[in-house]
Amino acid sequence: MRESTGGTRDRIKAVALELFTEQGYEKTSLREIAERLNVTKAALYYHFKSKDDIVASFVEDRLEQMDALNAWAATQPATLATRRELITRYADTMFGGDQPSVMRFFEQNQTVLKSLASGQQMRGRMMQLASALCRGDESPAAQLRAALSLFAVHTSWFAVRAPGITNEERRRLALEVADELLGAIGAGASAEPDESAAEATSGSPRG
Repeated sequence: MRESTGGTRDRIKAVALELFTEQGYEKTSLREIAERLNVTKAALYYHFKSKDDIVASFVEDRLEQMDALNAWAATQPATLATRRELITRYADTMFGGDQPSVMRFFEQNQTVLKSLASGQQMRGRMMQLASALCRGDESPAAQLRAALSLFAVHTSWFAVRAPGITNEERRRLALEVADELLGAIGAGASAEPDESAAEATSGSPRG
């Protein structure tokens, strides 16, 4: 019975996403979703009381994915290999299955996301991922590069406008840019203290 209920919820979410994409979130009603599913509104209400509830379910799925990534990162060493694997896994959560459609919906409906409690939690999860990506190098430059590597994956949905580009090509380009940023994290972490120590022992007068 649970599998049947879960399957129905998944169908509702898939059809709702189709309609949100086709005609916009604001212009889509629960009645239209029910009609396309060929179910009654009462049957739809059993699973979702409102359109916001449907969107919240998309966000909750996303939060679970990000929590899993953060949990994995916490068990790994703070190395470039870990950073590369983490950003690759992050890209996989955005480009696999129906995620491209979900992420485009998120991008186009920021106001809706900000109005949801679950939507407001996404920023915190993103910052946790950014912290994981620069673990071992707490410099401001590393923090910025880590955040920008995540945004490189995100912005590939709308910043890359080449006609006919595939999702896989977007993913590859995003990871190439992210890798350039991640490669610089930690690179200067050991050099800076050495330079300071050299100055301190040189006896050079200040000012």
